Amino acid sequence: MIWFTSDPHFGHRNIIEYAKRPFADLEAHDEGLIANWNAAVRPSDVIYCLGDFAFYRKQEEVERLLSRLHGTKFLITGNHDHEVTRKAKGWAKVTPYHELSPLVDNVKQTICLFHYRMVVWNKSHHGSWALHGHSHGTLPKNFRVRTIDVGVDCYDYRPVSVEQIAQDMMAYSFTPVDGHREGRE
Repeated sequence: MIWFTSDPHFGHRNIIEYAKRPFADLEAHDEGLIANWNAAVRPSDVIYCLGDFAFYRKQEEVERLLSRLHGTKFLITGNHDHEVTRKAKGWAKVTPYHELSPLVDNVKQTICLFHYRMVVWNKSHHGSWALHGHSHGTLPKNFRVRTIDVGVDCYDYRPVSVEQIAQDMMAYSFTPVDGHREGRE
């Protein structure tokens, strides 16, 4: 099973007020997000965090947190992922961009992963999807391009499965915005 999430902001006290998250304090916030993550993601699953993972100052704190979270974890770096987060043991890979092509409904689907929302991306004119975070659900949805914010603020403070993304993506149409037509280079 493949999962996606973004912007958990573990250890970030101000995110509760900034993003209007329904947690009484930082401990309730972090423990709630950990519980939600582990309720969805099994240890054998793969999860991509699309940035802004944690605000800890010490690498050991990030590593302790990573050891509590299920799944093989990939980090697509965000603007708040400092060196202690990027260098922590527990990530399968740390990169600013990643592409994968899992089978979705028995069809190979290209998915491009970024921290920031893009207007165009690799193979967008061929129907690839772009998943992002960063905006905490504040950007209006654009149903003419196949891009979705997978941040915790958009999915009830929990990771979202590739199957749910496929279902949500059914509401999106395709209109080229970069001069390409579907099926042409």
